[in-house]
Amino acid sequence: MRPFGYVRADDVETAIATVATEPDARFLGGGTNLVDLMKLGVERPGLLVDVSRLPLTGIDPVGDGKLRIGANVRNSDLAAHPLIRARYPVLSQALLAGASGQLRNAATTGGNLLQRTRCLYFQDVSKPCNKRAPGSGCPAREGIHRDLAVLGHSEHCVATNPSDLAVALAALDASVVLRGPDGERTVAATAFHRLPADLPERDTVIAHDELLTAVELPAPPPGRSAYRKARDRASYAFALASVAAVLDVQGGTVREVRLAFGGLAHKPWRATVAEQALLGAPATEESFRHAADAELAAARPLRDNGFKVPLARNLAVRVLASLADANHMPQLGS
Repeated sequence: MRPFGYVRADDVETAIATVATEPDARFLGGGTNLVDLMKLGVERPGLLVDVSRLPLTGIDPVGDGKLRIGANVRNSDLAAHPLIRARYPVLSQALLAGASGQLRNAATTGGNLLQRTRCLYFQDVSKPCNKRAPGSGCPAREGIHRDLAVLGHSEHCVATNPSDLAVALAALDASVVLRGPDGERTVAATAFHRLPADLPERDTVIAHDELLTAVELPAPPPGRSAYRKARDRASYAFALASVAAVLDVQGGTVREVRLAFGGLAHKPWRATVAEQALLGAPATEESFRHAADAELAAARPLRDNGFKVPLARNLAVRVLASLADANHMPQLGS
């Protein structure tokens, strides 16, 4: 590891101003991903600005049924929070499906959304990688890509986004709050992460001098929600495919649905084609399968990851079917 500077920020404005004047500076939160990448030589910041002690730790109602989550809220605290468990179970389940208990105790909400892909070529500085060194190539396309993207990839990158939390936020229509030298802006969670296109080095729309300060959840949607993840082992493994779903069924008909896939693309994949197919349709496994197939028709699997398409379809059908059955039961607290 090469030498680097370190400062601990006393307030948000100072942290932003410091990073804005240093092109090779990085914000440091829980450090569970950034520090690992520094050890590998992938990230080489000249200065770390520690924001982990900034007062961004609230989980607070903000009117109209909304909830604001500070960027420094630890994953374990967010998953266990009574309001999250009662009103947004898909979010709690997604967090508990990620990493290990020790990592969840250290990882933050903001850091989780900013974590980088676990593509083997990205993490190995002896190999070319367009995400790490733009223009050097993407050997994953012809190499080891079993775990990588089947949707939305480009000739420049087939990496997948590793966050479970981000998939749940996409299904909940959440927003990400960013603050920079020119003030604060809010970005829809579905627009925060990017597809690779011809700029695979850019994972998100955040600017270098912007700090992710909060996530905002809208009022809980009607119906029930759940997160399910398929992976190679029962814990501490990234998704081969995952599904975050919200489903409201009335009289056997789908009244509202939100569906997002993880593990399939460079960003959480909001399944808008499937959602449109399901609105007003019977809440049956046949309808769920038809909708999932319609969404996944856009998939372009590579040599070794075609199995992800039926895996994601079957996972979506099982989650939606279980939620449809659960919609016949009384809501928690009703």
